[in-house]
Amino acid sequence: MVAYEWMLLPVLGSVLLCFLLVPLGYQVIARGVIFADLAIAQWASLGTLAGTILVLNQNFAGASVTSLVFALLAAVTVHLILRHLGEAKEAGIGILYVLGASLAVLLVSGDPHGAQALQRAASGDLLWANQEQVIATAVMALLVWLLGYWAPGWISGAFFMPVFAIAVTYAVSLAGIYVVFATLIITPLIVGSLHGKKPLVASICAIIGHLLAIACSVIRDVPVGPAIVVATLFTACLWLIVLGQGSVDKPETG
Repeated sequence: MVAYEWMLLPVLGSVLLCFLLVPLGYQVIARGVIFADLAIAQWASLGTLAGTILVLNQNFAGASVTSLVFALLAAVTVHLILRHLGEAKEAGIGILYVLGASLAVLLVSGDPHGAQALQRAASGDLLWANQEQVIATAVMALLVWLLGYWAPGWISGAFFMPVFAIAVTYAVSLAGIYVVFATLIITPLIVGSLHGKKPLVASICAIIGHLLAIACSVIRDVPVGPAIVVATLFTACLWLIVLGQGSVDKPETG
């Protein structure tokens, strides 16, 4: 039993990550900006790489300060894209994403360990979660759910994007870009949009996928990030098949 005590933080971090990201994913889908989270996550990752390369390793509650700054910059850019580009908004967000990804590659091109840094940023390593990251994720998750209870209108207002950017920054720091995108989108889309379930149900479905992936990663020694993506999609599809497809509606955000 003692041998598995180290898994407490990864498991707790994974559960909290689902409770943090799934409700936000409902709003991302409702706004029709599916790739905004990917773009912001990429820029948060770029900020972390920039802080490391430039030796600006100042942290705030488990996240790089440069990562927070870059994510907020991306959130402001997404807001401007949504305001001014109209139907071309997804194209604008796509450009923002590919710019961030390209800058990340250029930034680490002179580093012999650059490829490893990019891989770590993309797929993360939730199994190495630390206490500071888990506590920060818990605080953000609690904030999102309390805001949803006491001020449900916040999620459709201007306050959403900065909160979203900060949440994504901490999530990327904990689990990497792939896991963040998968957790934000898969169960809100399949369990929410296609089956009409509320965020709590979709969060539980996501948690099941995460825990299956962690178990698989530990037992089979496979990368935990990609395993979470695959397991979450499998769990959500199985949920949909077992419970019936239902009607295709916009997900409830309350």
